[in-house]
Amino acid sequence: MRSRTRENLAGWLFVAPVVVILGLFLLLPILMALWVSLTGWNGQGSPFRAGVPFVGTDNYARLFTEDGLAREDFMTSIRNNLYYVAAVVPLQTALALFLALVVNKRRTFFRTAFYFPSVTSSVAISVVFLFIFSNSGAVNQLLAFLGIDGPQWFSDPRGVIQLLVGDPPAALTEHGLLGLTWWDWLSGPSVAMCAIIVLVVWTTSGTFMLMFLAALQNIPRTLDEAAMIDGATRAQRFWRVTLPMLKPAMFLVLTLGLIGTWQVFDQIYVMSQGDPAKTTLTPAFLSYRTAFRDFDYGAGTAISFVLFLIIVLLTLFQRWVMRERKA
Repeated sequence: MRSRTRENLAGWLFVAPVVVILGLFLLLPILMALWVSLTGWNGQGSPFRAGVPFVGTDNYARLFTEDGLAREDFMTSIRNNLYYVAAVVPLQTALALFLALVVNKRRTFFRTAFYFPSVTSSVAISVVFLFIFSNSGAVNQLLAFLGIDGPQWFSDPRGVIQLLVGDPPAALTEHGLLGLTWWDWLSGPSVAMCAIIVLVVWTTSGTFMLMFLAALQNIPRTLDEAAMIDGATRAQRFWRVTLPMLKPAMFLVLTLGLIGTWQVFDQIYVMSQGDPAKTTLTPAFLSYRTAFRDFDYGAGTAISFVLFLIIVLLTLFQRWVMRERKA
Protein backbone atom coordinates (compact mmCIF):
# COMPACT_ATOMS: atom_id res chain seq x y z
CA MET A 1 0.00 0.00 0.00
CA ARG A 2 2.81 2.39 0.82
CA SER A 3 4.47 1.64 -2.51
CA ARG A 4 1.24 2.32 -4.42
CA THR A 5 0.67 5.53 -2.45
CA ARG A 6 4.16 6.70 -3.31
CA GLU A 7 3.58 5.92 -6.99
CA ASN A 8 0.31 7.84 -7.00
CA LEU A 9 1.93 10.78 -5.22
CA ALA A 10 4.82 10.78 -7.68
CA GLY A 11 2.38 10.70 -10.60
CA TRP A 12 0.43 13.67 -9.26
CA LEU A 13 3.65 15.59 -8.67
CA PHE A 14 4.68 15.04 -12.29
CA VAL A 15 1.34 16.17 -13.72
CA ALA A 16 0.83 19.00 -11.22
CA PRO A 17 2.51 21.70 -13.38
CA VAL A 18 0.27 20.86 -16.35
CA VAL A 19 -2.84 20.74 -14.15
CA VAL A 20 -1.97 24.15 -12.67
CA ILE A 21 -1.29 25.70 -16.09
CA LEU A 22 -4.51 24.31 -17.60
CA GLY A 23 -6.46 25.40 -14.56
CA LEU A 24 -5.13 28.97 -14.67
CA PHE A 25 -5.21 29.56 -18.41
CA LEU A 26 -8.12 27.33 -19.54
CA LEU A 27 -10.56 26.37 -16.79
CA LEU A 28 -10.45 29.63 -14.84
CA PRO A 29 -11.05 31.87 -17.91
CA ILE A 30 -14.00 29.64 -18.90
CA LEU A 31 -15.53 30.03 -15.45
CA MET A 32 -14.92 33.80 -15.55
CA ALA A 33 -16.57 34.01 -18.98
CA LEU A 34 -19.52 31.97 -17.69
CA TRP A 35 -19.98 34.55 -14.92
CA VAL A 36 -19.86 37.39 -17.46
CA SER A 37 -22.61 35.68 -19.48
CA LEU A 38 -24.86 35.96 -16.42
CA THR A 39 -24.28 39.70 -16.00
CA GLY A 40 -25.04 42.93 -17.81
CA TRP A 41 -21.39 44.00 -17.93
CA ASN A 42 -20.70 46.74 -20.50
CA GLY A 43 -16.92 46.45 -20.54
CA GLN A 44 -16.30 49.29 -18.10
CA GLY A 45 -14.09 48.30 -15.18
CA SER A 46 -13.96 44.78 -13.80
CA PRO A 47 -16.87 42.36 -14.41
CA PHE A 48 -16.40 41.12 -10.84
CA ARG A 49 -16.91 44.39 -9.02
CA ALA A 50 -19.98 44.96 -6.86
CA GLY A 51 -21.73 47.37 -9.25
CA VAL A 52 -22.06 44.97 -12.20
CA PRO A 53 -25.74 44.01 -12.59
CA PHE A 54 -26.50 40.29 -12.30
CA VAL A 55 -29.16 39.28 -14.84
CA GLY A 56 -29.07 35.50 -14.46
CA THR A 57 -30.23 33.66 -17.57
CA ASP A 58 -31.79 36.75 -19.19
CA ASN A 59 -29.01 36.91 -21.79
CA TYR A 60 -29.82 33.34 -22.82
CA ALA A 61 -33.57 33.92 -22.74
CA ARG A 62 -33.19 36.84 -25.15
CA LEU A 63 -31.66 34.45 -27.68
CA PHE A 64 -34.43 31.85 -27.59
CA THR A 65 -37.67 32.95 -25.96
CA GLU A 66 -37.98 36.74 -26.12
CA ASP A 67 -39.16 38.44 -29.30
CA GLY A 68 -36.76 41.11 -30.42
CA LEU A 69 -33.71 41.96 -32.47
CA ALA A 70 -31.39 39.82 -30.31
CA ARG A 71 -33.28 36.59 -31.06
CA GLU A 72 -33.80 37.51 -34.71
CA ASP A 73 -30.08 38.15 -35.22
CA PHE A 74 -29.07 35.00 -33.36
CA MET A 75 -31.48 32.77 -35.28
CA THR A 76 -30.38 34.39 -38.53
CA SER A 77 -26.78 33.57 -37.67
CA ILE A 78 -27.75 29.97 -36.83
CA ARG A 79 -29.59 29.64 -40.16
CA ASN A 80 -26.59 31.01 -42.07
CA ASN A 81 -24.20 28.72 -40.24
CA LEU A 82 -26.38 25.67 -40.84
CA TYR A 83 -26.22 26.27 -44.59
CA TYR A 84 -22.50 26.92 -44.30
CA VAL A 85 -21.84 23.68 -42.39
CA ALA A 86 -24.09 21.64 -44.69
CA ALA A 87 -22.09 22.80 -47.70
CA VAL A 88 -18.52 23.07 -46.41
CA VAL A 89 -18.15 19.85 -44.39
CA PRO A 90 -19.21 17.40 -47.16
CA LEU A 91 -17.42 19.33 -49.91
CA GLN A 92 -14.12 19.75 -48.09
CA THR A 93 -14.18 16.13 -46.93
CA ALA A 94 -14.89 14.77 -50.41
CA LEU A 95 -12.31 17.05 -52.04
CA ALA A 96 -9.68 16.20 -49.40
CA LEU A 97 -10.23 12.48 -49.91
CA PHE A 98 -10.07 12.86 -53.69
CA LEU A 99 -6.83 14.85 -53.49
CA ALA A 100 -5.32 12.31 -51.10
CA LEU A 101 -6.12 9.50 -53.54
CA VAL A 102 -4.58 11.53 -56.38
CA VAL A 103 -1.30 12.30 -54.57
CA ASN A 104 -0.99 8.95 -52.80
CA LYS A 105 1.37 7.67 -55.49
CA ARG A 106 2.62 11.06 -56.66
CA ARG A 107 5.32 13.04 -54.93
CA THR A 108 6.41 16.56 -53.99
CA PHE A 109 4.90 19.02 -56.46
CA PHE A 110 1.24 17.99 -56.30
CA ARG A 111 1.30 17.51 -52.54
CA THR A 112 2.84 20.96 -52.08
CA ALA A 113 0.50 22.58 -54.61
CA PHE A 114 -2.66 21.16 -53.04
CA TYR A 115 -1.51 21.97 -49.51
CA PHE A 116 -0.26 25.49 -50.26
CA PRO A 117 -3.64 27.30 -49.81
CA SER A 118 -3.91 25.88 -46.28
CA VAL A 119 -0.71 27.61 -45.12
CA THR A 120 -1.47 30.93 -46.79
CA SER A 121 -2.93 33.73 -44.66
CA SER A 122 -6.72 33.47 -44.62
CA VAL A 123 -6.95 37.27 -44.50
CA ALA A 124 -4.82 37.63 -47.63
CA ILE A 125 -6.80 34.99 -49.50
CA SER A 126 -10.07 36.60 -48.39
CA VAL A 127 -8.97 39.94 -49.84
CA VAL A 128 -8.04 38.24 -53.12
CA PHE A 129 -11.44 36.53 -53.27
CA LEU A 130 -13.12 39.89 -52.71
CA PHE A 131 -11.56 41.10 -55.96
CA ILE A 132 -12.34 37.83 -57.77
CA PHE A 133 -16.03 37.95 -56.77
CA SER A 134 -16.53 41.70 -57.18
CA ASN A 135 -19.17 42.90 -59.65
CA SER A 136 -16.50 43.37 -62.32
CA GLY A 137 -14.22 40.60 -61.08
CA ALA A 138 -12.89 37.49 -62.77
CA VAL A 139 -15.88 35.29 -61.92
CA ASN A 140 -18.45 37.66 -63.43
CA GLN A 141 -16.17 38.28 -66.44
CA LEU A 142 -16.04 34.53 -67.06
CA LEU A 143 -19.81 34.22 -66.66
CA ALA A 144 -20.30 37.12 -69.09
CA PHE A 145 -18.05 35.35 -71.61
CA LEU A 146 -20.42 32.36 -71.32
CA GLY A 147 -23.44 34.62 -71.84
CA ILE A 148 -24.54 34.59 -68.17
CA ASP A 149 -25.24 37.68 -66.12
CA GLY A 150 -23.27 37.22 -62.91
CA PRO A 151 -24.86 38.13 -59.57
CA GLN A 152 -23.85 41.04 -57.36
CA TRP A 153 -22.02 38.73 -55.01
CA PHE A 154 -21.76 40.90 -51.92
CA SER A 155 -24.79 43.10 -52.52
CA ASP A 156 -27.66 40.68 -53.23
CA PRO A 157 -29.27 39.37 -49.99
CA ARG A 158 -31.52 36.81 -51.72
CA GLY A 159 -30.92 33.13 -51.10
CA VAL A 160 -29.96 30.85 -53.96
CA ILE A 161 -33.27 28.99 -53.73
CA GLN A 162 -35.11 32.29 -53.96
CA LEU A 163 -33.03 33.20 -57.02
CA LEU A 164 -34.10 29.93 -58.63
CA VAL A 165 -37.82 29.85 -57.77
CA GLY A 166 -38.62 33.55 -57.52
CA ASP A 167 -41.06 35.05 -55.04
CA PRO A 168 -41.92 32.82 -52.08
CA PRO A 169 -45.42 31.43 -51.49
CA ALA A 170 -47.47 33.37 -48.97
CA ALA A 171 -47.84 30.34 -46.67
CA LEU A 172 -44.09 30.38 -46.01
CA THR A 173 -43.91 34.09 -45.24
CA GLU A 174 -46.86 34.32 -42.84
CA HIS A 175 -45.67 31.78 -40.29
CA GLY A 176 -42.32 30.83 -38.88
CA LEU A 177 -40.16 29.50 -36.08
CA LEU A 178 -38.06 31.25 -33.43
CA GLY A 179 -38.49 34.73 -34.86
CA LEU A 180 -37.90 33.87 -38.51
CA THR A 181 -40.44 32.96 -41.18
CA TRP A 182 -40.33 29.53 -42.79
CA TRP A 183 -39.11 31.18 -45.97
CA ASP A 184 -36.21 32.77 -44.08
CA TRP A 185 -35.17 29.28 -42.98
CA LEU A 186 -35.65 27.67 -46.41
CA SER A 187 -34.53 30.32 -48.90
CA GLY A 188 -30.97 29.02 -48.98
CA PRO A 189 -27.62 30.72 -48.48
CA SER A 190 -26.97 34.02 -50.20
CA VAL A 191 -24.54 34.23 -53.10
CA ALA A 192 -22.14 36.04 -50.75
CA MET A 193 -22.18 33.02 -48.42
CA CYS A 194 -21.64 30.76 -51.45
CA ALA A 195 -18.51 32.73 -52.33
CA ILE A 196 -17.23 32.31 -48.77
CA ILE A 197 -18.03 28.58 -48.94
CA VAL A 198 -15.92 28.25 -52.10
CA LEU A 199 -13.06 30.08 -50.39
CA VAL A 200 -13.15 27.94 -47.25
CA VAL A 201 -13.41 24.63 -49.12
CA TRP A 202 -10.40 25.59 -51.23
CA THR A 203 -8.25 26.68 -48.29
CA THR A 204 -9.07 23.85 -45.85
CA SER A 205 -9.06 20.79 -48.10
CA GLY A 206 -5.25 20.66 -48.19
CA THR A 207 -4.96 20.14 -44.45
CA PHE A 208 -7.50 17.33 -44.43
CA MET A 209 -5.82 15.86 -47.51
CA LEU A 210 -2.71 15.24 -45.42
CA MET A 211 -4.76 13.41 -42.79
CA PHE A 212 -6.31 11.15 -45.40
CA LEU A 213 -2.92 10.68 -47.06
CA ALA A 214 -1.34 9.52 -43.81
CA ALA A 215 -4.20 7.06 -43.30
CA LEU A 216 -3.94 5.78 -46.88
CA GLN A 217 -0.23 5.08 -46.49
CA ASN A 218 -0.94 3.05 -43.35
CA ILE A 219 -3.25 0.66 -45.20
CA PRO A 220 -1.37 -2.59 -45.92
CA ARG A 221 -0.90 -3.09 -49.63
CA THR A 222 -1.57 -6.79 -49.15
CA LEU A 223 -5.27 -6.03 -48.57
CA ASP A 224 -5.59 -4.31 -51.92
CA GLU A 225 -3.59 -7.04 -53.65
CA ALA A 226 -5.76 -9.75 -52.10
CA ALA A 227 -8.88 -7.97 -53.34
CA MET A 228 -7.37 -7.75 -56.84
CA ILE A 229 -6.65 -11.49 -56.81
CA ASP A 230 -10.28 -12.11 -55.81
CA GLY A 231 -11.36 -10.19 -58.90
CA ALA A 232 -12.53 -6.96 -57.24
CA THR A 233 -12.69 -3.92 -59.52
CA ARG A 234 -11.07 -0.61 -58.61
CA ALA A 235 -14.38 0.82 -57.43
CA GLN A 236 -15.10 -2.29 -55.35
CA ARG A 237 -11.64 -2.12 -53.75
CA PHE A 238 -12.23 1.52 -52.86
CA TRP A 239 -15.68 1.00 -51.30
CA ARG A 240 -15.05 -2.39 -49.67
CA VAL A 241 -11.39 -2.12 -48.64
CA THR A 242 -9.99 1.42 -48.68
CA LEU A 243 -12.93 3.40 -47.35
CA PRO A 244 -13.64 1.15 -44.31
CA MET A 245 -9.95 1.37 -43.37
CA LEU A 246 -10.19 5.18 -43.50
CA LYS A 247 -12.99 5.34 -40.91
CA PRO A 248 -10.82 6.71 -38.04
CA ALA A 249 -9.37 9.38 -40.33
CA MET A 250 -12.86 10.14 -41.65
CA PHE A 251 -14.12 10.66 -38.10
CA LEU A 252 -11.21 13.01 -37.35
CA VAL A 253 -11.73 15.03 -40.54
CA LEU A 254 -15.48 15.33 -40.02
CA THR A 255 -15.05 16.32 -36.37
CA LEU A 256 -12.43 18.97 -37.07
CA GLY A 257 -14.44 20.21 -40.04
CA LEU A 258 -17.60 20.46 -37.97
CA ILE A 259 -15.83 22.38 -35.20
CA GLY A 260 -14.08 24.70 -37.64
CA THR A 261 -17.20 25.54 -39.62
CA TRP A 262 -19.14 26.52 -36.50
CA GLN A 263 -16.26 28.79 -35.47
CA VAL A 264 -15.87 30.62 -38.80
CA PHE A 265 -14.94 34.23 -38.16
CA ASP A 266 -11.98 35.67 -40.05
CA GLN A 267 -13.43 35.23 -43.56
CA ILE A 268 -16.69 36.83 -42.43
CA TYR A 269 -14.85 39.70 -40.75
CA VAL A 270 -12.72 40.47 -43.81
CA MET A 271 -15.16 39.82 -46.64
CA SER A 272 -18.63 40.82 -45.53
CA GLN A 273 -19.00 41.88 -41.86
CA GLY A 274 -22.24 39.89 -41.90
CA ASP A 275 -23.70 41.72 -44.93
CA PRO A 276 -25.61 41.84 -47.22
CA ALA A 277 -28.67 42.09 -44.97
CA LYS A 278 -27.09 39.78 -42.35
CA THR A 279 -27.03 36.83 -44.78
CA THR A 280 -23.40 36.05 -43.87
CA LEU A 281 -23.80 36.69 -40.15
CA THR A 282 -22.51 33.75 -38.09
CA PRO A 283 -22.71 33.06 -34.33
CA ALA A 284 -18.96 33.62 -33.86
CA PHE A 285 -19.06 36.98 -35.63
CA LEU A 286 -22.31 37.93 -33.86
CA SER A 287 -20.67 37.19 -30.50
CA TYR A 288 -17.77 39.47 -31.41
CA ARG A 289 -20.04 42.23 -32.71
CA THR A 290 -22.35 42.10 -29.69
CA ALA A 291 -19.49 42.23 -27.20
CA PHE A 292 -16.92 44.51 -28.81
CA ARG A 293 -19.09 46.81 -30.92
CA ASP A 294 -22.35 46.97 -28.99
CA PHE A 295 -20.52 46.70 -25.62
CA ASP A 296 -22.98 44.07 -24.42
CA TYR A 297 -20.41 41.64 -23.13
CA GLY A 298 -22.92 39.53 -21.22
CA ALA A 299 -25.00 38.77 -24.32
CA GLY A 300 -21.91 38.28 -26.48
CA THR A 301 -20.47 35.76 -24.03
CA ALA A 302 -23.84 33.99 -23.80
CA ILE A 303 -23.78 33.53 -27.58
CA SER A 304 -20.31 31.99 -27.36
CA PHE A 305 -21.44 29.51 -24.71
CA VAL A 306 -24.48 28.50 -26.76
CA LEU A 307 -22.13 28.01 -29.72
CA PHE A 308 -19.87 25.87 -27.53
CA LEU A 309 -22.84 23.72 -26.51
CA ILE A 310 -23.92 23.30 -30.15
CA ILE A 311 -20.43 22.12 -31.12
CA VAL A 312 -20.25 19.64 -28.22
CA LEU A 313 -23.69 18.18 -28.96
CA LEU A 314 -23.04 17.83 -32.69
CA THR A 315 -19.65 16.22 -32.03
CA LEU A 316 -21.21 13.70 -29.64
CA PHE A 317 -23.96 12.98 -32.16
CA GLN A 318 -21.41 12.44 -34.91
CA ARG A 319 -19.43 10.12 -32.65
CA TRP A 320 -22.60 8.14 -31.94
CA VAL A 321 -23.42 7.87 -35.65
CA MET A 322 -19.92 6.69 -36.56
CA ARG A 323 -19.48 4.33 -33.60
CA GLU A 324 -18.46 0.74 -34.11
CA ARG A 325 -21.57 -1.41 -34.26
CA LYS A 326 -21.58 -5.00 -33.11
CA ALA A 327 -22.64 -7.54 -35.69
